[in-house]
Amino acid sequence: MTLTLSELLFYYVAVMLAGLAFVGLYSEFRRRRFEPPRSDDNVFRCSGCAYVYTDDPNVERSRCPHCSAMNSKFNF
Repeated sequence: MTLTLSELLFYYVAVMLAGLAFVGLYSEFRRRRFEPPRSDDNVFRCSGCAYVYTDDPNVERSRCPHCSAMNSKFNF
């Protein structure tokens, strides 16, 4: 079996790209497995004291734990 230079170069590049794709997929799966799950809580920013806090996902308005002001959820 004889390989030309262009075939040898093609196989070399193909193997390196496949290895790079494997490393990328492997690291993405590891990141997802060890990363904490995303919270569904709403983010609130107090209009009185500027304190940022979270509350349950089913709450539209929440009372600030620092100054007790009622606040609407904060949209990014």
